[in-house]
Amino acid sequence: MSSLSSSSSSVASSSSSSSPTPRPPPPPTPTPSFFPSYSLDQAFAGITAGIISTLCMQPLDLLKVKLQVRTTAVEGRGLTAIWSSLREIVLHEGGVKGLYRGITPNLVGNASSWGLYFLWYTMLKTRAQELNGVAEGGKLSAGQHLLASAESGVITAVMTNPLWVVKTRMFTTSATQTHAYRGVLDGLNQIARQEGIRGLSKGMVLALFGVSNGAIQFMTYEELKRWRQEVKRKRLGVGATEEEVKALTNTEYILMSGSAKLIAIGITYPYQVIRSRIQYQPTDSPPYTSIPNCITRTYASEGLRGFYKGLATNAVRILPGTCVTFVVYEQVSRWLSRKAGEKERGGGG
Repeated sequence: MSSLSSSSSSVASSSSSSSPTPRPPPPPTPTPSFFPSYSLDQAFAGITAGIISTLCMQPLDLLKVKLQVRTTAVEGRGLTAIWSSLREIVLHEGGVKGLYRGITPNLVGNASSWGLYFLWYTMLKTRAQELNGVAEGGKLSAGQHLLASAESGVITAVMTNPLWVVKTRMFTTSATQTHAYRGVLDGLNQIARQEGIRGLSKGMVLALFGVSNGAIQFMTYEELKRWRQEVKRKRLGVGATEEEVKALTNTEYILMSGSAKLIAIGITYPYQVIRSRIQYQPTDSPPYTSIPNCITRTYASEGLRGFYKGLATNAVRILPGTCVTFVVYEQVSRWLSRKAGEKERGGGG
């Protein structure tokens, strides 16, 4: 009896020792890339999108900043105000060329911002997907998208803030004014010499607060895109490839990016007005000394409406600009993906 018992326990022990220990899921298969990494593909798509959208929307971007720092009433409302303000720039600030004052810092700023943003955003998403594991398909939640976009926004804001200071000042001055910046490098040089690091970092606190705008926008966009892809997956059925499911139409990209931006801008617009005013150097009134000082003076002289100055222009500018950016980004990203696949197949063959 004792030998039987001992034999049983030995079998049980052998069985338990031979049971396989669970292994961690293998890392996700790297996405094929045209450049050395998939993150660089996304950065290139972001840079291209930033350049094209900036060239398309420069006059309205210029006008938005001018209206944000303006403390007097604008003639007309809505589209009438936009048209009369653009006409005023053409008549008094060097013709049509005046509409492209500050185009260089705007191009450099937008191209580098979108490139850096998509670079970091892709890297952070990839890392989060690896932590999620293949078992869950590497899919991210809305909160994870929010965190990844906020983190990449903080890094990008810190790196590009000096460019936005130069851009704001070039937008709000005429090329004929004394000490007007001749270009990006001249502006950075003058600010560094006259105001030091403090001048180059003006508005950075507000820029960091403004990260919430991009975070809300990207989270909303990612969730809308995932929803549309799931709808398409169900419509195409079981035989559909992942590439077919992910390829949405330009109309869908336009509607999704526009909706996401509208939600984000409605929540965060007042900070943009405050940021522009702090970076601006007024000649007809004392400069704003701090964020609370700017908020107090704006509210005292203009009321709540002062915090939404330029919103109509921004809405007209931001929706086409956002739609152009995301359509170009998605199309360039898809083109790079196809080229990467061709390169991989060619290398394999």
